Amino acid sequence: MAAAVAAIAAALALAVGWFAGVRRLLNRSKWVARATIADPAEHTTMSADGAVRSVQGADLTLPSAALEEIWTPMHLERLARTYWRFLTRCTLGLIRVRYDEDERAVVLLARPFVLLRFRAPEYEMDARRGIVRWRIANGVLVSRTGHDRGYLQIDAHRCPRVDRETERLHVEVEIANFYPALASGIARWFYIVTQSRIHVIITHGFLRSLARLDLAESVVGRYAHTLSVEQAPDPPAAREAPSREQSPAPGPAADAAGRR
Repeated sequence: MAAAVAAIAAALALAVGWFAGVRRLLNRSKWVARATIADPAEHTTMSADGAVRSVQGADLTLPSAALEEIWTPMHLERLARTYWRFLTRCTLGLIRVRYDEDERAVVLLARPFVLLRFRAPEYEMDARRGIVRWRIANGVLVSRTGHDRGYLQIDAHRCPRVDRETERLHVEVEIANFYPALASGIARWFYIVTQSRIHVIITHGFLRSLARLDLAESVVGRYAHTLSVEQAPDPPAAREAPSREQSPAPGPAADAAGRR
């Protein structure tokens, strides 16, 4: 009985520390934009075969000059790095990202505890839309069915101007065709109330943090000196998204990712 009480107390202390850390993270430094969470109506769904699609979105309202300054492939790559930096910070350093030439490994402290393994990111950008996408390879949190299926992506889309000096940027973080190891049979309920909710909370925190426009330096630096959007592969037309039923088909961006 005493051991159970101690375990519960430790879990509560860890949760309180985590929320306090996230709050400090969101309150630090200057806010340049205003972030408003704008999730789709069905932001998290699970198909009959266990494939999960989860989309969290936010509208960033910011000065046109500030948006124009960061609308480059270099800053798109930095946005990708900012996502991983936020994940590490809000988990108090427990979850980290390891970079290899052709993959990204999300680990619990260090290898061999690989929670998620992704292929190298693909970047697509034009004058209105920027996308960074990581294809799911495998990992402890991925069922065998989900190996080399699905993707995680950040999609930033410039909306019509608010006024002469202000613009709105809609940013979505989507994980699609993801087969979680926890979501089999009765474990689906456990996945929904644990891993799924944690993912949503962290993603909302990341989206809100973008209002500071504090974009981290890229570790790889593929586009470190690339300022023209014409130098990046074009995104799908008319805001088309890769199908939730299968991973996006390989294209120029995928070929480039394989050479990084």
